[in-house]
This record gives sequence, C-alpha cells and structure tokens, in this order.
Amino acid sequence: MPDNQSSREPIPDHFPDIEAAAEFWDTHSLADYEDQTEEVKITVNVSKRRRMVALDPELARKIADEASRRGVSTETLINLWLSEQLQRHAA
Repeated sequence: MPDNQSSREPIPDHFPDIEAAAEFWDTHSLADYEDQTEEVKITVNVSKRRRMVALDPELARKIADEASRRGVSTETLINLWLSEQLQRHAA
C-alpha cells in the first residue's frame, strides 16, 4: 500500500470558488486526507419550506435574464417582486 501522506497533493488553504473545490475533490479521495479531518457538529434548519410554481419557459428566461442583469438570483428577484406586489395590494 503506498504512503498516501508523502505522495498526496496538499489541500489548498482556500478555493477561489465552489467549482475549484469541486474539481479538487472530484480528482482526490477524502480517504487520502483522513488524518486531516475532524468531527464537527452542525445545526440544520429543515423547517424552511419551498414552493414550486410552474412558469412559462419564456417568462422564466426573461426573469432569469433580469436577475442576472441586476446581479441577484432568480429566486431573490421573484421574492422581491412578489413582496412588492403584496404590499401594494394590502394597502
């Protein structure tokens, strides 16, 4: 069995983006870095619900384009617009 510790590439201290992290772990085995891992405890909020709403494909494309132009996610833009409309109609 080869000595994984002496022949392995080091884990980068920082990945520039999620794609770089995915590329690294797609080409490396976590088993080779087990000595660098530690147990952690996390809390996950699973109470948030998501609702799926069907959109006309052309409308969805236009919304995605506008969201991209504004530098926000499509989900964020839709939530913003719906909140604005609800506030207008609640008055």
